[in-house]
Amino acid sequence: MKARFLPLLLAALLFCSACAAKPAADEKETTVMDFSNEPKNVIYLAGGCFWGMEKLMQSIPGVLDAESGYANGTGAQDADYKTVCTGKTGFRETVRVTYDPEKVSLDALLMAYFYVVDPTVQNRQGNDVGTQYQSGVYYTNDDARKTVERIAAIEKGRTEPFYVEIGPLKNFYPAEEYHQDYLDKNPNGYCHIPFEEIELFSHLQIDPGDYQKPAKQVIEDKLTAEQYAVTQQSATEQPFANEYWDFHGKGIYVDVVTGEPLFSSLDKFDSSCGWPAFSAPIEAPAVVEKQDSSHGMIRTEVRSRAGDSHLGHVFEGDPDSPNGTRYCINSAALRFVPYEKMEEEGYGYLLSLFDAK
Repeated sequence: MKARFLPLLLAALLFCSACAAKPAADEKETTVMDFSNEPKNVIYLAGGCFWGMEKLMQSIPGVLDAESGYANGTGAQDADYKTVCTGKTGFRETVRVTYDPEKVSLDALLMAYFYVVDPTVQNRQGNDVGTQYQSGVYYTNDDARKTVERIAAIEKGRTEPFYVEIGPLKNFYPAEEYHQDYLDKNPNGYCHIPFEEIELFSHLQIDPGDYQKPAKQVIEDKLTAEQYAVTQQSATEQPFANEYWDFHGKGIYVDVVTGEPLFSSLDKFDSSCGWPAFSAPIEAPAVVEKQDSSHGMIRTEVRSRAGDSHLGHVFEGDPDSPNGTRYCINSAALRFVPYEKMEEEGYGYLLSLFDAK
């Protein structure tokens, strides 16, 4: 009896094993493409609906091309809008960005990306919900990997939680032609990125790639004890007893850690707070704002973009400010560059701020 059923039992086991080895319909294997010949000046950005991300990247001087498509999904057979919208393909709506590194850095593109995306949500951006709207940054070479991981570490350090996918590009398929340059073809079309933010990035002058954050030991060796405590440990210096609170020189104030330009004497005003006060930064993206609930208060902290230095806090409704906004900044977080030395120190490109002033 056992001998009769043994062949049948073995056949059944082999059949079950074969079934178990096959992926389920919704668990298709991801096609991995070869990107070894991909130019190094290309990065792939998934940030919600690709119409807005494509338009944002196209607006940045130095970007040569931005192409909408589908990345890191199953394969070519599913790389169409209708199928991707089922949410079962793993594809992310992604923009392939080609840029001129002589005109704009990858740092600048990534920090523009993080300026407009919400990294604290999964499978959505704005009103768009679904796996195809998951945010992500995908690279195809080791140089880009190092930059992406460095910038992502900075952004992750000041964002909680952090859900942006960071990893290599597995595959990419261009989207249908009607998706390409969509907002140029349809100026009143839907965009989850505010148009004023897209306009903002079309004429920025400060490139954060020129002011990269040094290694920890370099920072320790460079700064005084007070500068280190303020910028790296979020300490606060004494009011009315710091270098710039009542200083009125003409020039710019830069991050003491990286040298990135942050504020101008044109926007500095006399304040009763006892710290340097500014009504606005030179360029809005140069400073990053985040909620601060320390010391039993709810405030808005201000940090530098490239160096992630703690600078101070920003307040609204200030009676001393010409526009009601007061960036209350620690002197220890700043270095002043006089107008007369801006060209010599590499800030000549900002001299026009003072034209006819």
